[in-house]
Amino acid sequence: MRVSPPVITGDEPGSFPHRVLTERHPAIIRQVREAVPYGPERQVALDALLDQCTKGVVEPLPADAHDRDRWREWGTTAYAGRPWTDVPWLWAESYFYRRLLGATGYFTPGPWQGIDPFRPAKLAELHSTETDEELAALDDLAPLSPDERDRALLHGSLWGNRADLGFRLSAADGAAADGTPPLVADDSEALWSLLPPGSAAPLLCLIADNAGRELIPDLLLIAHLLAGGRVRRAVLHVKPYPYFVSDATPADVLDALHRLRSAEGAARTYGETLWAALTDGRLAIRAHPFNCAPLPYERMPADFRAELAEATLTVLKGDLNYRRLVGDRRWPPTTPFADVTTGFPGPVAALRTLKSEVITGLDAATEAALTAAEDQRWRTSGTHALIQVRP
Repeated sequence: MRVSPPVITGDEPGSFPHRVLTERHPAIIRQVREAVPYGPERQVALDALLDQCTKGVVEPLPADAHDRDRWREWGTTAYAGRPWTDVPWLWAESYFYRRLLGATGYFTPGPWQGIDPFRPAKLAELHSTETDEELAALDDLAPLSPDERDRALLHGSLWGNRADLGFRLSAADGAAADGTPPLVADDSEALWSLLPPGSAAPLLCLIADNAGRELIPDLLLIAHLLAGGRVRRAVLHVKPYPYFVSDATPADVLDALHRLRSAEGAARTYGETLWAALTDGRLAIRAHPFNCAPLPYERMPADFRAELAEATLTVLKGDLNYRRLVGDRRWPPTTPFADVTTGFPGPVAALRTLKSEVITGLDAATEAALTAAEDQRWRTSGTHALIQVRP
């Protein structure tokens, strides 16, 4: 029986998790204050959160919080009273965003109820010149072979806003300037084998990561799979409320669809395909509360587990979902991906750009080359990615 390594925490000064908790979170509070004109009451609440997360300890939710009992079950009973850096990093990050929304009045009656504090930044990215260029590049897919289009749209979803379409098409080939591969693991053939052309697999689930320029490629991949006959029906899982600055919510999906439908050329065609799929039921959007849980997927509730168990394939996008899939632990990088995903109900694929320390499924030679070239920076720099599949 495998012994699980320690859960990652932020208690080591200078470590990536410690910097997130002590530097990034305060910066996010400042960003929110600058983006939205909150009044004195909310400013005081944000000041209190800043003080608590930098100098204080984890505190339980207020007695009247609608989800107080849920968070007690998820960990506040165990972690209240402890420094933020001493509890599991995944849990501390998740709880920070829950407390941030509480400070902005997101959950309570008033003028700021339901207002996404990250929306200004999301919309700015969605309507940027870079997005215009990426949507225009979709017209270049027309002369490609079916296999090349498959690869381009899969890599578009993998890399998100990492770079232009040309980079995505070539990212699996060659090497970076330091000689290391952009893709540290590539199980794309196994992914396509689960969704062969013309098979119309009954159900694809895609658990999204970020909104804006990273959500659009996910939507394009879904549209491509539906239109190409690889998938009969798809479910897009997003967050029920704003989370981790840029994670996608149902409102973000709608914004992305409007952006596609207002574009020209192939982008508009993709947008119309998705719109039609939503209206006729071939595409559905889900926002299960567990999508914002500070827990690994192995602890998902029975209803969510049953839904994912029906999928021909579940695709998990992004870094946070990867941490929840394999467990946010100090795994040796060569730990087999299949071994740490046995608790997931059904075939699963991870599409992830590396932005945190946890990693599994590497061969020893790849790990050695990465470490020799970059020390441990390759784990968090966002310059490497992976496609891992457990059938």
